Parts: sequence; C-alpha cells; structure tokens
Amino acid sequence: MHLKQQSNGYRPMLPGIVMRSLAYGERTLMVEFHLAQGAEIPMHSHPHEQTGYLVSGHVTFLIDADEIDTTPGDSWCFTADVRHGVRVLEDSVIIEVFSPVREEYLSP
Repeated sequence: MHLKQQSNGYRPMLPGIVMRSLAYGERTLMVEFHLAQGAEIPMHSHPHEQTGYLVSGHVTFLIDADEIDTTPGDSWCFTADVRHGVRVLEDSVIIEVFSPVREEYLSP
C-alpha cells in the first residue's frame, strides 16, 4: 500500500484530539494524531502493541504511576495491555503504529 499525503480524512477521537489512519497492512496500522494543548487521553489499555514518535509539541505520558515527559524526536513502545494515558502540554503531532491492526481506527 502506498498513500500520497492528504489534508483530509481527520476525525474526532476525544475533545481536542483528531486522528486519521495512514497506511495499514495485515499486521500493522499507522495513525496520525493532532492533539490540542490541554487535551487529555484518559488512562486505558488495549491488546495492541503501540509504537510512536512525537513529531512536534510536548506531551506527558502517564504509565501506571510514572510520568514520562516527551518532546519532539522522542519515541516509545508500549506493550499490549499496559495502562497508559496522555496529557497534552502544547499542540502536538504524533505518529503511531499499532499491531495488530486497530480495526476501529480504520477510515470509514
């Protein structure tokens, strides 16, 4: 699969957070998130491994009792079922890859 850059296809995920699916295959899905300053993703877990890269902005990841300050160029990988959340300190852009594919994130 090869996709050309587009400026459409974003959909709301949570207040202040929009996302769009990028490329995907049988085992992985790449997603782009735009997060507005002050937005939050509550603590949650899922059966997907999640690998990401902060393109721009500033976020804090909450992982169980730990807080991890994340700035542009930082990357991460959360194993399946780990509890995590996000506090958005500045407008941010994140690219993440999920395995297996998160069917609910595929574009309608």
